[in-house]
Amino acid sequence: MDNILYDNEFVLDEFNPVAIRIKIAEKIKKKRLSLGLGQQTLAKKSGVSLGSLKRFENKYEISLKHLLQLAMVLGALDEFNNLFPEKEFNSIDEILKSKKIKERKRGKND
Repeated sequence: MDNILYDNEFVLDEFNPVAIRIKIAEKIKKKRLSLGLGQQTLAKKSGVSLGSLKRFENKYEISLKHLLQLAMVLGALDEFNNLFPEKEFNSIDEILKSKKIKERKRGKND
């Protein structure tokens, strides 16, 4: 399990927030167990309360701050950094076009 956010079973194209929360919680728990960490040990190492960790593993509810703290201890923080990659440009024209878009201060009104 190299990446807790993506595998063949976990496809974000099928957007279902509940299913995604469950899958992430299951992967965190599996990673914790594979490292031989108990809930109390992971809670202490991460700074996340034991109650918050238990709620996450059982009810799939956690704050982003606590999720990132757990990911850091489990060696999975880089995966969150890659969630929203910056666009890679293939030409000067794409760069110039991107700069024009970035100059806008507000989003387009619908």
